[in-house]
Amino acid sequence: MKTVNVGILGLGTVGAGTAETLIKQHGLIEARTGISLVLKKAADLDLDRDFGFELPKEILTTDAMEVLQDPDIAIIIELIGGTTIAKKFVLEALAAKKSVVTANKALLAEHGPELMAAAEANGVDLFFEAAVAGGIPIIKALREGLVANPITRICGIMNGTCNYILTRMEREGIDFDIVLQQAQELGYAEAEPSLDVDGWDTAHKAVLLSQIAFGVPLKLEDVPVDGIRGIDPLDVKTAAELGYRIKLLAMLDQSEKGYSVSVQPVLIPVDHMLSNVHMSFNAVMVAGDVVDETLYYGRGAGRLPTASAVVADVVDAARDLAGDAHSRIPLSWNANPAPEWIPVEKRLERSYLRLSLKNESGTLGKVAEILGNYGISITSLVQDEHDDKDGFVPVVILTHEAPVGAIQSALNELSEMDQLVGPEMVRYRLEELRS
Repeated sequence: MKTVNVGILGLGTVGAGTAETLIKQHGLIEARTGISLVLKKAADLDLDRDFGFELPKEILTTDAMEVLQDPDIAIIIELIGGTTIAKKFVLEALAAKKSVVTANKALLAEHGPELMAAAEANGVDLFFEAAVAGGIPIIKALREGLVANPITRICGIMNGTCNYILTRMEREGIDFDIVLQQAQELGYAEAEPSLDVDGWDTAHKAVLLSQIAFGVPLKLEDVPVDGIRGIDPLDVKTAAELGYRIKLLAMLDQSEKGYSVSVQPVLIPVDHMLSNVHMSFNAVMVAGDVVDETLYYGRGAGRLPTASAVVADVVDAARDLAGDAHSRIPLSWNANPAPEWIPVEKRLERSYLRLSLKNESGTLGKVAEILGNYGISITSLVQDEHDDKDGFVPVVILTHEAPVGAIQSALNELSEMDQLVGPEMVRYRLEELRS
């Protein structure tokens, strides 16, 4: 029986859940793997709080270096968060030839290539399943289950807070601000929710997935990001009437022309599986050349779902140690040749447009003419004449595919026609998501 000692840095929600899982499921893991995983030490600055279960006091310390410098500990679990001290500790662990498991999406999105290079240079593992979509094994699916597939698309709901808010906005017809406040009271949203509702949490995860799926060291600042803060119940209602549902999606696409990554609210058909992922659940759809479409669904966050993913990585790292197979499946951070990045203005997208137009003859014709001048054709149009406000009515236009740059230029020109076009303009991406 091989014994592998483990150390944890950070005993917050996920850290405590990981410690609980390692201790309570020790026998099950041992029976299934033939490896005895032993939590030898756990470090946190605050040890005088409730961890949700009884942690053995003899393994606790407030000094992270006790964990990092223990020669008997082979695997370090970093659950501190952030990109400063966490990066320092991870690099120190890797330099000491200890494998590292982390759930730190921000750290990996910003410093992933550097950390992976350090792991490979020292012949150890760096695993991070829990950094994307909590308990859903999407990283393992990409690295192992779909290893024979060139990945053509990843489309994911990867933030439970946003999905919870959008679900309730649709079901109850209430404003974003009201749902957000209630979500904060219920613990579904942070007191400072910007990271979630403005799309940056999803963007960190999209960067990680693109690095694995496309083999490129994408930078966070290169990703167009738009959150859900400005979504109006009117658009949620109209989308439903048209047979669509609004979801905050990470969209990653690759073809012979290049690759693109974005995070934005997207209209998708109500009968698609992703559209029926509700409340705080996550789901990721992956399309590969060989397997076609696959879907991964589950809890995207939480104490024990995320701990499940952390412990799965620990088991993988322990198996590598037991079999002397470090870096068993290295990541390709630099594909050769690297695919070309498609800038946002050149991306072809269908659009949902909501304009406030003067309720008089000829207005729609002029709008259609301007759209046509930029190569944008209309597939359908909805006008609600009963919602007349000072002579202006909301008009919803669905378009065929067109370059995003052309769509934005057309909207800019329309905004200058202030006698016919009101100041409120809304544009969302529209995707049929058909195989």
